[in-house]
Amino acid sequence: MRVNIGPVTRLEGHLSIHTTVENNIITEAKSVGEMFRGFEVILRGRDPLDAQQITQRICGVCPYAHAIASSYAQENAYSLQVPANGRILHNLIQGANHLYDYLLQFYQLSALDFIDVTAILKYSGNDTDLVTLRNWVKRELASDKHFPAAPFLPRLSGKYINNDEINIGALKHYIEALEIQKKANRASAIFGGKFPHATAIFPGGCTLEPNIDHISTYRSLIMEVRDFIHKKYIPDLLAVAAGFPEYWHIGQSKGGFLSYGLLPFGPDPASKRLFAAGVTTPAGVEPVDFEAVKEDVKYSRYSSPSGLKVRDGTLTPAPHKKSAYSWIKAPRYQGKMMEVGAAARVTVDYLQGNNQTIKELVNKFAAKAGIGLENLNSVLGRHLSRAISGVVIADFLLAETEKVDLGSRAMVDFQIPASGEGFGATEASRGALLHYIKIKNHKIDKYECVVPTTWNCSPRDDRDQPGALESALVGTRVENPREQIEANRIIHSFDPCLACAVH
Repeated sequence: MRVNIGPVTRLEGHLSIHTTVENNIITEAKSVGEMFRGFEVILRGRDPLDAQQITQRICGVCPYAHAIASSYAQENAYSLQVPANGRILHNLIQGANHLYDYLLQFYQLSALDFIDVTAILKYSGNDTDLVTLRNWVKRELASDKHFPAAPFLPRLSGKYINNDEINIGALKHYIEALEIQKKANRASAIFGGKFPHATAIFPGGCTLEPNIDHISTYRSLIMEVRDFIHKKYIPDLLAVAAGFPEYWHIGQSKGGFLSYGLLPFGPDPASKRLFAAGVTTPAGVEPVDFEAVKEDVKYSRYSSPSGLKVRDGTLTPAPHKKSAYSWIKAPRYQGKMMEVGAAARVTVDYLQGNNQTIKELVNKFAAKAGIGLENLNSVLGRHLSRAISGVVIADFLLAETEKVDLGSRAMVDFQIPASGEGFGATEASRGALLHYIKIKNHKIDKYECVVPTTWNCSPRDDRDQPGALESALVGTRVENPREQIEANRIIHSFDPCLACAVH
């Protein structure tokens, strides 16, 4: 049986998954990016300083990551030495954006795969938000409309948490999380200028000169976010894990892990980072080589050459290309498929012993669940990795505010050279993000982005190797082949951003 379970909802952009199901087992999956945007084409011939602004428009959820990666690439091309304050402010902006995105991904995009929203019908308290939600759900269930309003209804058939107290509590936190996300965004905007699409992030630092009011307001907001993570986000995640322990073993991708590292401790982006960079191989974790990244297009809707390195990348749309089924390219590292994202970030760091807190948290939660490090490669493993990342990042941001020197500059003066090139790599919340810029006659001659969801949701490559999401879906047992709630849980665990993937 062939089933298209798209368009998949509760993610960013337009994704369809075409599956083949035999005896209730997914035997084939195709990840279909359904649109083309072409930011690399838009950037050609423009002023290089347009790059960190235009690339933020690739995504309204993680714009700061694109601004940071673009700034790193330009700093590399201009040979800039960034003031310590500039790098700290970059960290404060980007780190708060990560916290926002983790909460968004769990509550608004994934929790409803596990939480039974109909439990709200039994609510008899007087919490205004929950009463409103109860009345809304009751009205929608009684409606004769064919398409009740999202996001709570309609819902897929399948097993949900069978505990009214947990369900109602999680729904309350769903609503509260929206306010906490606003606080994280406010924190980012203090130094970034606004959210989304910061105006203050530049190669060479940050255009805002920090003062004590900025610092104190930022700290207050991050402490509220941190408190929510510890008291509500993590308990809700553990409740889901307790109700669905089989998902520690469902949704494993079949390749390696890749991370570019996140939040440098020093002014140089190559400094030691809060999360270490690396790529897993059968021999262990190795340093990342950008030249080992190539993009295949055999099944992508492009007629440009396949297997090109990032610096040689070209983009020629071919909407009617035979055998192609996606507008996403297929990046590979040394010819191998890689998963990127929170599980990759945590695993790569853990295996190198870079951050002791990460190791302690993984061991703590793994012991509670009776799992090992390898089980981070799963639906629940990806969710747990985001929660661990949130704990570590929140503490790091509070510590970073103590390092801001209020009497020092946050930006360095520079001139754009007539020619140059540079790579800029960071971790968006969804994973490894790489920008490349080449400058000729003071203008952008070439610009390339290889983004997290391009890795995770890629189609098959030139050797017919599936992408990370495709490989994670194959072999999954589904109770209802036409709805596939199990597949939706796997898809959401990757937190796809198709707007990024088809940039």
